[in-house]
Amino acid sequence: MRHEKLKQQVTERIESQSEEMVSFLGDMIDKETVIGNERPGQEVVVDKFESMGLEPDVWSPDVEKLREHEAFFETQPYQEAGYDDRPNVVATVEGAGDGPTLTLSGHMDVVPVTESEWEHEPFEMEREGDTLYGRGTGDMKGGIAAYVHAIECLRDLDVELEGDLYLQSTLEEEDGGIGGVLATLIYGYQPDGAIIPEPFGVPNLGMASAGVRYFRITVEGKSAHVGRGYLGENALDKAMKVYEALRELDAVRKERIDYEPAYRLEPRMRGHETNLNIGMIQAANWPAIIPGEVIMTGRLGWPPGEEPEEVMAELTATLEAAAEGDEWLEEHPPELEFFGLQADPHEVDPNEPLLQTAMENAEWVTGREGVFYGGSAGNDTRHYKRYYDIPATSVGPEATDIHGADENVTVDSLLETAKTIACTTIDYCGVVDD
Repeated sequence: MRHEKLKQQVTERIESQSEEMVSFLGDMIDKETVIGNERPGQEVVVDKFESMGLEPDVWSPDVEKLREHEAFFETQPYQEAGYDDRPNVVATVEGAGDGPTLTLSGHMDVVPVTESEWEHEPFEMEREGDTLYGRGTGDMKGGIAAYVHAIECLRDLDVELEGDLYLQSTLEEEDGGIGGVLATLIYGYQPDGAIIPEPFGVPNLGMASAGVRYFRITVEGKSAHVGRGYLGENALDKAMKVYEALRELDAVRKERIDYEPAYRLEPRMRGHETNLNIGMIQAANWPAIIPGEVIMTGRLGWPPGEEPEEVMAELTATLEAAAEGDEWLEEHPPELEFFGLQADPHEVDPNEPLLQTAMENAEWVTGREGVFYGGSAGNDTRHYKRYYDIPATSVGPEATDIHGADENVTVDSLLETAKTIACTTIDYCGVVDD
């Protein structure tokens, strides 16, 4: 183990000062930073960075520059709130030499809550023993607290890194991260490697993310009073033919696609690495009407191995085939529209030095064996690898009920995350010899 004596000192410091980490996390949880309203939490991060003697760079995304990028799409929060009052925050810890540059990045946004489902206050962190409750404790303000605590402890011990370190808190990861991580890369913060403390459950580390497309299918009919239904054409009947074709496509894809990293930790995931789901069906607005139009809205997800154009073309071909042999559908073919979230899949070679270094330290810190996994959901690491060929991994706590009621994380898991990140930073960036 490289730098073992130094790492022992750092991990002991992280442990002894754990209440500072918990307090900082509580300050962030108290801010209701539902996606689109990140500023209140970003102000907490700015204050924290300044208290560490850093000079945070605070800026809002330039949507015109974003539009020039191949990954750009208009996120729902951008459409509703724009970017003018939604800053990203980056603080630079300058290295003393020419070692590799590392980014530690977390997202401030959280998903909405249904408060009636919660036994705890979602935006007021509550502690029960080792467990911390609140929206974002796991996904992923807890990760931000862990990496900030790690670097704060390194600075307390006067550890001088060879390479520069970027500390980031970004926007709208929950809807694709366009104004967040992608914007920081376009802005110029392009490191040699990146760690995002998403809740992957250290010592298990992320190596891949899924492709995701939202889509909308409109099936035309002809409305009529149900008492004279023979004058209409029931769009819902026609939509069900399309729906059955989608179910068959989903089954075929599940049978065909195998991506082992997606189910390394959860055997029940096998056979479900790809998914085609209709989550919303809208028909008529009155019981006595033959529906003249049906809109089905869904999500298509898939692991690395297929490009978006291939997956989208297969869905298009399925709709065309579903209309064949039906006189009405042949004359009124279903309309397919892709909209909203557009995440493309990515995979990082686990043999990359950053990933190997992170795994070595994760296993040393926890005393447990870890695995590289991922590919069943989208996340911000894709922006680094897919578009800038920068290796990135997820090193984060084990959290419970993220996106659900009573989301929580343990202090112990956050400390393991902080220790792993601190030790990985030492090895990857290098340290100045005393």
